[in-house]
Amino acid sequence: MKSVKGIIIDPIQRKRFKGELTIVNRKISDIKPAENVPKQFIMPGMVDAHIHIESSMLVPSEFARLAVRHGTVATVSDPHEIANVCGKEGVEFMIENGKKVPLKFYFGAPSCVPATPFETAGAELNVDDVAELMQRDEIHYLAEMMNWPGVLNDDPDVLAKIESARKLGKPVDGHAPGLKGERAKKYASAGISTDHESFSKEEAEDKLKQGMLIAIREGSAAKNYNALISLLGDYPGKMMFCSDDKHPDDLIHGHINELVPRTLKLGYDLFDILHAASVLPVKHYKLNVGLLQPGDAADFIVVDSPESMNVKETWIDGVPVFKDNVVQFPEVESRRINNFTSYKVEADDFKLRSDRSAQQVIVARDGELITEKEAVNLPVKNGEVLPDPENDILKVAVVNRYEKAEPAVGFIKNFGLKNGAIASSVAHDSHNIIVVGTSDEFLSRAVNLVMEHQGGISAVHGDQTDVLPLPIGGIMSDAPGEEVAREYERLSKISREMGSTLKAPFMLISFMALLVIPSLKISDKGLFDGEKFEFVEQ
Repeated sequence: MKSVKGIIIDPIQRKRFKGELTIVNRKISDIKPAENVPKQFIMPGMVDAHIHIESSMLVPSEFARLAVRHGTVATVSDPHEIANVCGKEGVEFMIENGKKVPLKFYFGAPSCVPATPFETAGAELNVDDVAELMQRDEIHYLAEMMNWPGVLNDDPDVLAKIESARKLGKPVDGHAPGLKGERAKKYASAGISTDHESFSKEEAEDKLKQGMLIAIREGSAAKNYNALISLLGDYPGKMMFCSDDKHPDDLIHGHINELVPRTLKLGYDLFDILHAASVLPVKHYKLNVGLLQPGDAADFIVVDSPESMNVKETWIDGVPVFKDNVVQFPEVESRRINNFTSYKVEADDFKLRSDRSAQQVIVARDGELITEKEAVNLPVKNGEVLPDPENDILKVAVVNRYEKAEPAVGFIKNFGLKNGAIASSVAHDSHNIIVVGTSDEFLSRAVNLVMEHQGGISAVHGDQTDVLPLPIGGIMSDAPGEEVAREYERLSKISREMGSTLKAPFMLISFMALLVIPSLKISDKGLFDGEKFEFVEQ
């Protein structure tokens, strides 16, 4: 038997009081008032309502070591990224590795692998594959249905995947940026219960009126908190918090816990905040996660105050997994899986041969998944279209990492590099190698560094070459989280020294191949218009 005393914040009864928790056999056996308790607050643990663990560049066991420091006890995790690389084996890897640590990972079955037919992925999950995964006890929901055109057009395969979840009583997550009105109504009526892609209050409110729950996303890449947080006051029972993608340098500093004091400062009710940070995801996804009630699993956190959310202790199943600034986890040795064909590329491979001076240029926006497009007349010399570095128009290319093929080449604005290139095999959703740089020579050198390590992020300029290897699926490291965070930040600093003014250059480059988010992106097959859903002539 164990006990913990403090000021208890009960998210279900919506009350706070001085009390004592008694823990027996990993569960809360009793909660009773007490006097002379220490000045500390006992609260439900934080739950990330939608995240791709792979985006931390860490395997689940290493992600957990960082997350529990911030009071995270559970995640609703979509293994979409590793599934695009390694298929069902990748999903199995995430489940297997996650089981080796106490943090509660609740994985979904990826619904769209590959995400589109306009890119080369490493695997496919068809209707039968998804149905097989949905039967597993370790799979708790159908992950984000990003093929919203398939839903609206009654695509039989899409509807069959949704039905495989519905007949088992498992939720279906949404992914429908910009969808409103009758289209949002039909999307929701297919059985899709959540959305984390809303960029505006108007869009989110429209989906709420169709019966969907909204996850307010505040991650490393997409940040929709400011646009959506006012909905917490109007729809307090229908809002959740999620990060979607949390890069290692950000995860070092905080997770969902950061949103509690931030929202309190805006004047919102603490219990409404905890409903979004803990209660609703637990209830919606039917998670075996305690909410500070007798008989619940003893999952909770001890903080110095809700206003600071400085986490002193994190308890999972009655065990203090983080206490006295120490994570009390077992050591985990991770096996390595990958799907990578390494080959050498040459500078000449990145020449864009065309007589068309008018080119559609990707306009990147710092801290945003969405891009804009701009028609620009670029110089043409000897049948080759050239970049315009003086106006910050650089070359961008995607190189197939699954089979040898010619790179797809285009142009991009706002990366700011003056001399050099950066490359990454973290390139949503298919995770081919994406590279941005000032010359074809730099492009080839940066890509070849990633090829040599069968995955990673790299930066080259002058004679200097730097790389963070990601040997697991080409998207994750099995090194300690703190080490990966340091190396990631070091390469980000190098890219800024090369002239980039972006807050997180490697984060932004990883989304320039994300075709399902408008408006102009690039895959290994070419420049792609995400609004028209077709390739662009170059």
